[in-house]
Amino acid sequence: MTDDERVPALRTALERADRALKAGLAQEAEELLRQALATAAHSTRETRTVALGVWDFEVRGMLAAAWRMQGKYRHAGLLLSLTLAAAERATGPSSLTVAWLCNEWGVLGKYTGDFDAAEGHYLRALEIYEEGFGPDHDTVAMVCHNLGGLAHARGDARGGEPWAARSVEIRTRLHGPDHVLTALDTAAWAALLEGCGRFEEAEHRLRRALAVFEDVFGPGSYDVAVTLHNLAAVQHRRGELGSARSSYTDSLGLKERLLGTDHPDLAPTLVNLAAVDEAEGDLDRSLALYERVVGLLQRRVNATHPTLKAARGALDRLAVRGG
Repeated sequence: MTDDERVPALRTALERADRALKAGLAQEAEELLRQALATAAHSTRETRTVALGVWDFEVRGMLAAAWRMQGKYRHAGLLLSLTLAAAERATGPSSLTVAWLCNEWGVLGKYTGDFDAAEGHYLRALEIYEEGFGPDHDTVAMVCHNLGGLAHARGDARGGEPWAARSVEIRTRLHGPDHVLTALDTAAWAALLEGCGRFEEAEHRLRRALAVFEDVFGPGSYDVAVTLHNLAAVQHRRGELGSARSSYTDSLGLKERLLGTDHPDLAPTLVNLAAVDEAEGDLDRSLALYERVVGLLQRRVNATHPTLKAARGALDRLAVRGG
């Protein structure tokens, strides 16, 4: 391949990788990104500069996202650390490239349980985006959504709810109430409303978002799986254990089909399903599910991660009950 051919090939690979990531096809995205890096490595310095420029940081950030989506958290963290430092030197500490990388690192920190660092990265990204685009922009809504999700992961529903509400307000003004981006933010907001005890409002918003996801993505999508989990959480909090079990089971089945049976993102649904089993007295099944959660998470997240701590605490509790 000549240098003249490499530039459009690189751009096509990045565009295809971006589509794959948005579709949840992390392994496909990883392969495309590796091809882009290999193609760039064979270019002359001049062509490499023309072809990638700041895209060099984007391709590495996208590769980190692909690893994160596959549960390869440590690989993703190392790559993001190196890439962010290089981007700060090359583009300045307040560039949009830096903001994008900070947001991606915030997402990773939510999954690993490194919550304080994640919040710092998100707030830094938010400040850059607000300065660059103003307060009512999709990127601002995205980071507000993520700050709400981080608070949810920490168990701070009241702290996260205003962030989620802001993201929905921005999306509704920009796109209308039935747009898929509005639905994504609405579903995240509903999860926080459930945590605040506003169950009827949470269920209403979740079912509205679910209808959008099923229409746009189909009934077997990841967003449907997450929304079913959150509906189950509302049913669980209401004491509707049979309905909660059914919804958690449906969510888990979709996640396993989409992500595989060894992905850490299964853990929140597994730990909640185990809690339902425990409440209904099925201690053997509950014990097996809690053990599965520990197996999924213990080498991937911080020891203080709430889901891992909940599973370990439950195992200790069941051990005492079992004598």
